Amino acid sequence: MANRLEIQDLWVSHEGKKILRGVNLTVPLGEVHALMGPNGAGKSTLGKVIAGDPNYQVEKGRILLDGEEITELEPDERARKGLFLAFQYPVEVPGVQVANFLRLALKERLGKEPPITEFYARLKEAIDLLAWDEEVLSRYLNEGFSGGEKKKNEILQLLVLKPRYAILDETDSGLDIDALKTVARGVNSMRGPDFAALVITHYQRLLNYIVPDVVHVMMDGRVVKTGGPELALELEKRGYDWLKEEVAGA
Repeated sequence: MANRLEIQDLWVSHEGKKILRGVNLTVPLGEVHALMGPNGAGKSTLGKVIAGDPNYQVEKGRILLDGEEITELEPDERARKGLFLAFQYPVEVPGVQVANFLRLALKERLGKEPPITEFYARLKEAIDLLAWDEEVLSRYLNEGFSGGEKKKNEILQLLVLKPRYAILDETDSGLDIDALKTVARGVNSMRGPDFAALVITHYQRLLNYIVPDVVHVMMDGRVVKTGGPELALELEKRGYDWLKEEVAGA
C-alpha cells in the first residue's frame, strides 16, 4: 500500500473560474509538509478540495489516499478513511456541546461507538495537552469562542479523532504567541509514523514551532517550488517577488 496523500495533475474551478492549474503534491505518512504562497495562490482551495468541498469542480486529476482514489468520495467518506481538515474559519454550531460532537465524530471515525472510558481518556489527554479547562467540553461548538479558541478547538478535534492525514488551513491565523505555541504543541504531539500533515500558512512564524520536513510553494494555482525548511526561511527574508521572477523566467 502506498502510505501517502497524493495529488496528481489537479485542475479545479469555482463558478467557472479556474483556481488550481495542475497541482502535483505528495505527502508521505510520517511527514509534515508546509504549503506556502501569496494570497490567491490556491492554497486554501486545495485544502478544501482534498477534503471534498462540493462547491469546487474537479475538472481533471486525481486525489489518492493510501493508494486509493478518493476524488469522487463524499467528505464524510474521506473523513472515515482518516482525512481531517482544520478550517481556516471554523463554523459555530449552536446547541451541540463540544463533548457530544467529539463523541459522535469519533464514532464515525472508528465505525463503532467508542468505549466510554477510552473516549474520556482521549478527551482528558487532549485537554491537558492544550492546557484548557474542561468546562469547554460543555460549551456549544465554537459558539461565543474567540478566534484563538476556535483554532484551539480544531486541534482538540485533531487530538481526539487521531486521523492519519490532516490538512491544517491557516491554523495560525489570528493567534497570539501563547495560543500559537499551544496549537503547535498539539500538532507536534501527533507526529510519528502513522500521521502526516499538510500545514497551509503564509508565515514562517508557525514553522518555527512546527518544523516541516518539506516546504511547497504555490503560485497561480500550481506548486512552483519544493524544498526543505530553509525554503520557508528564504521566503520570510526575501518575500515572493524573487520567486515570481524565477518562475516567469523558467
